[in-house]
Amino acid sequence: MSHCKLCLHGCLCLLALLVTAADAGSRAEYVGGTVAALAGKPGGALDTTHEQYLFFRTRELTVQVPYERVNLLEYGQKVDRRLAMAIVISPMFMLSKKRAHFLTVGYSDEAGRQQAMIFRVDKNDIRALLVSLEARTGRKVTFQDDEARKAGKG
Repeated sequence: MSHCKLCLHGCLCLLALLVTAADAGSRAEYVGGTVAALAGKPGGALDTTHEQYLFFRTRELTVQVPYERVNLLEYGQKVDRRLAMAIVISPMFMLSKKRAHFLTVGYSDEAGRQQAMIFRVDKNDIRALLVSLEARTGRKVTFQDDEARKAGKG
């Protein structure tokens, strides 16, 4: 009987760990935009679980953007630049083609100035992130091309 209690306790701990990991947000890397505090392409997590704010959390800082101020959501996919260099070095690298998933979030800051953040988002997180952002902001995601539309809509 104690073995069953231990199994149940272990399952509950694992479930709590998974829920905590899910709450951490979508893995992303800031790759450009107007937020000077994010210089250096920090990695972090985009969190859409809050009802009023989008959060981008890194080890050093957290940026929050009110959903009501978001005025642009754009998603695009492009072949990583490393592919072109790899082809020059060795044609065998053609087999390891990698796609990058980019999300642009445009918004107006508290002073009314237009701001933008561009993120490279993990391929396993992009669909859920796009759906969450559309629901929270009330804005439709703009897709850069048909290929991005297919990847973003699943």
